[in-house]
Amino acid sequence: MSGAVSRFRKPLALAAGAALAAPLALAGPAQAETAQYTVTPLKFTVRAGDRSYTVDADLYRPASVDAAHPAPAVLATNGFGGSKSSTDGIGKAFAARGYVGLVYSGLGFGKSGCLITLDDPAVDGKAASGLLDFLAGSRAADDGTKADYVTQDRAGDPRVGMIGGSYGGAVQMATAAVDHRVDALVPLITWNDLGYALAPNNTGARQGVSSDTPGVFKWQWTNAFYLLGEGQTLLNASLDPSRFGSLTCLHFAAQACETIRLLNSGRYPKSETDEMLAYARSVSPVSYLDRVEAPTLLVQGQSDSLFNLNEAIATYKTLKAQGTTTKMIWQSSGHSGGQVPGELNLEEGNLESSYVGQRVLAWFDRYLQEKHTDTGPAFAYYRDWQSGYGTAGSVPALSRTMYLSGDGKLVDNRSKVVRGSRQYSNWLVPTSHSESLLAGLIGRPDRAPYDTKGTYLGWTSAPLTAPVDVVGAPKATLKVVSPKTERVQHSGDASDKLVLFAKVYDVAPDGSQKLVNRLVSPVRVPDVTRPFTVELPGIVHRYEAGHRLRFVIAASDTAYFGNRGIKPVTVVSAPGDTGVLELPVVPAGAPGR
Repeated sequence: MSGAVSRFRKPLALAAGAALAAPLALAGPAQAETAQYTVTPLKFTVRAGDRSYTVDADLYRPASVDAAHPAPAVLATNGFGGSKSSTDGIGKAFAARGYVGLVYSGLGFGKSGCLITLDDPAVDGKAASGLLDFLAGSRAADDGTKADYVTQDRAGDPRVGMIGGSYGGAVQMATAAVDHRVDALVPLITWNDLGYALAPNNTGARQGVSSDTPGVFKWQWTNAFYLLGEGQTLLNASLDPSRFGSLTCLHFAAQACETIRLLNSGRYPKSETDEMLAYARSVSPVSYLDRVEAPTLLVQGQSDSLFNLNEAIATYKTLKAQGTTTKMIWQSSGHSGGQVPGELNLEEGNLESSYVGQRVLAWFDRYLQEKHTDTGPAFAYYRDWQSGYGTAGSVPALSRTMYLSGDGKLVDNRSKVVRGSRQYSNWLVPTSHSESLLAGLIGRPDRAPYDTKGTYLGWTSAPLTAPVDVVGAPKATLKVVSPKTERVQHSGDASDKLVLFAKVYDVAPDGSQKLVNRLVSPVRVPDVTRPFTVELPGIVHRYEAGHRLRFVIAASDTAYFGNRGIKPVTVVSAPGDTGVLELPVVPAGAPGR
């Protein structure tokens, strides 16, 4: 939930960097000018929820724009921990291209009032709606400034697009859900369901990424952002009483703090957990996408263990199913890094020279300028094994099945499965590793992912005879035996259920292995007496000829809470059993541009 788009590349440092960014250099005089546009700091008093708040913003007005020559507007706000200063690249980039820009500090950040309400449509969405009134010319800023030079579809309805990433991405959908005057959205690297993002469960009865069984606590990411949010009282000190909660919850809405406390407790009684998930989903797009009508260009990062590709897939499929115009791009970089040369960086203003930037400009040309512009393919994805982005008419379907054999092999035909039984057990401390945010914070390289012998099981394929290009989210179907879990799993506390972590490694001919983007799939098994299906994180990866695939289930992961108590697990394989791994494979030479 980071700051400016160009800061989406590193783990928590990106958010902390945005929060500590120097104040906007143009904020001194009442108005600053360039040859192309002026920048005017403004304050707005907006009504949101049950009270009014101050919103701190900067207005970017192109020199060529006036009442006789109006232009569409772009509205944007910061990622988590940022402010209008860390998002000024958006205002500059679009003002330089003839758009009116209004960039504001999100509620609870910078010098804007309010507690942090996690992009709640009733609060954050309503506040943005108040800014649309200003762009419509129907209200003034607190100093009397009016904007009578924004293109209007009709009286009181300005032509406005929104763009921004992470926390500044979800707020776009929250705004569009409560105010249908928004004409186009470009949410980057954001979430579908905070309940999934903070405590994912990749099995169980599902609506998109949302499971009916509580998930596995992603403690590093969650607590890092919690501390950053609470720290806003010091990082952006203010006497505004709307920015203070209580001594036990300084700067978040009370329900957000209660959610963090419950997750950190490691105990998940049903009534409290149901209430927690209901709250997390109420402030998430999953609960209000049915009210979003604005054409939406989703951009998600492949290197992102905070908001993975599966979240974007869930949003994309929901919008498509209800008839909302939507397209999706998977760029390389996300909250976990992964930036590649030439990728979109709004601080650099490389809209014309980056693939995603070109798509954004085309999107706004079509829906804000009303030009007959080609907005590109329905789905596009960055691929590092071939120049240009791959394209498709939809997210690729599962198309290749491999089977889990009792001898630890991953085979391509069920007839090759041999009967066998293998066991692993967890320890009371984590014994597998995917990523560490601490390494990024202290500027040291993270150690390689690993699994400790005896605490995981793996199935390895034969060397591939040709490259295999996987684009999308693999799925695995499993059946495990865990008598100790079976005795306690219906206790009424979800923490008594079995936890495991599924992942797929790329094993090179020399035996070294790579965990693609360090992504794992946390699972809290609803019932160990029944088979269950696991959705793994979406990836875009070529497994080269001569390499092998290794599917692993591990007892723990350092980035997540794990099992409560020791829970040995046995996996029995036989030719007629359900153990399979399914992959979304695209043909070699898939179209691109």
